[in-house]
Amino acid sequence: MKKLVLAILALVSFYFTSAAQEQGKPNALQNAVTKLDQATKAKDFEQLEKEFLQIAAQQKKDWLPYYYAAFCNAKIGFINQDDGESIEPFSNRGEEQVQMAKSLIDTVKQKKELSELYTVLSMVYRTKVFINPMTYGRKYGVLSQQNRVKAQELNPENPRAIYVKAWEMYKTPKMWGGDKEAGKQLATRSLALLQKEQSGIQPHWGKTENQELLGKNK
Repeated sequence: MKKLVLAILALVSFYFTSAAQEQGKPNALQNAVTKLDQATKAKDFEQLEKEFLQIAAQQKKDWLPYYYAAFCNAKIGFINQDDGESIEPFSNRGEEQVQMAKSLIDTVKQKKELSELYTVLSMVYRTKVFINPMTYGRKYGVLSQQNRVKAQELNPENPRAIYVKAWEMYKTPKMWGGDKEAGKQLATRSLALLQKEQSGIQPHWGKTENQELLGKNK
């Protein structure tokens, strides 16, 4: 009888421990995303990339940790775009992490999720241009644009894809099709769409990036 009671207690203890661990997984991701919302410096994003990868190792079927790790690497590339040589390892990891995230979604049914991944992949390819514009500009500039187009085709109302388009228009020289005013209009549209989104673990970044493009953070 005593052995039976001990066995039952062990099973109950195991159940509650497992349940607590499962409950803690979303909390870990939410905590990391909350930190991401406040990150501003390259070192912040470097630390968060590691944190998201740790979460990915625990949440093996969730695409979001790899997505956010890739986004962190894209942000590092944009922050350090004038220091091309330092960007390459982050760009390479970002590309790999997007592919890892992509392998965890249904690319036929989860169109909004795929749109988010193509948006970040577009940013990652743009950081590859920063490494050496003369050498990589033609190849990765085109890939960046192609992935942004895919993102918008999958979800025309994706404010993050619209932001990437705004960045393209604003930063591209006029002789090559750029238009600063059109870029600002797109950034304004992106901001309006972002106001409709909820915070949480789903992608909702973009406010700071659009405001920087519009010069509102200066």
